[in-house]
Amino acid sequence: MRKIIIASHHKMAQGIQDTLNYITGERNNVSALSAYLTNTPIQEEIDALLKGVDQEDEVVVFTDLLGGSVNQSFAKYTARPHFHVITGINLPIVLAIALKPEGTYLTAEQIRLSLNEAKEQLVYVNDFISNRPEEDEDDE
Repeated sequence: MRKIIIASHHKMAQGIQDTLNYITGERNNVSALSAYLTNTPIQEEIDALLKGVDQEDEVVVFTDLLGGSVNQSFAKYTARPHFHVITGINLPIVLAIALKPEGTYLTAEQIRLSLNEAKEQLVYVNDFISNRPEEDEDDE
């Protein structure tokens, strides 16, 4: 089974999970961790999310900031088999991974490819619009 955890400072994770569910339908394998909303230590929140996850289960964690405490708290789990941590979260990468078939484990190469595709979605729209070819009046 693949478990997806979206983890961030404050409520970003919940917003991404809500948007993912809106686009793809409710997903029972996706959890959000909105850190530091309560006085609960982050490690306790992580332990609760990982309770019942077996060694053969696949876990994909998305975090908000590379140097942030949320990411650092999950980074130590990367030694576990089939445990992936991806930081710099955006909706395209979450969608790409969430929609991958679950019949086999994700490979590092599949994740890297999905990351590259998601990076292509970061676009300065002003340049994108100004670089588009002009439409001919005949094309209308």
